[in-house]
Amino acid sequence: MPRPQDKPLVWRKGAVKTPPFSTEARIEAGFLLRRLQQGEVLGLPHSRPMPDIGTQCHELRVNDREQAWRIVYYLADDAVVILDVFSKKTQATPKTIIASCRERLASYYTAAKATRKRR
Repeated sequence: MPRPQDKPLVWRKGAVKTPPFSTEARIEAGFLLRRLQQGEVLGLPHSRPMPDIGTQCHELRVNDREQAWRIVYYLADDAVVILDVFSKKTQATPKTIIASCRERLASYYTAAKATRKRR
């Protein structure tokens, strides 16, 4: 159960559900996301920085039966922003994923700025 001080998850793209995730991989992803919501900073092997996307952007690494899932996220001051969820098939993150995550991050910045102005 979320605590009042936990950061919310803001989904810009993707979902973690079974299928396509196995039940075990979905549970692992949920556990790692909960740790992020509670303010924990994760490192390898669970998470790695993604500076090509932006500052405070990272990639959660969830290994499934026969594939590897990645959850690209941004750690905002008040939220964990999910920029994409995808199955990783190569060593390098595809340039199309990086570009779309940059666009979603810029969109989040714009929406967050507009929300702060309204307050």
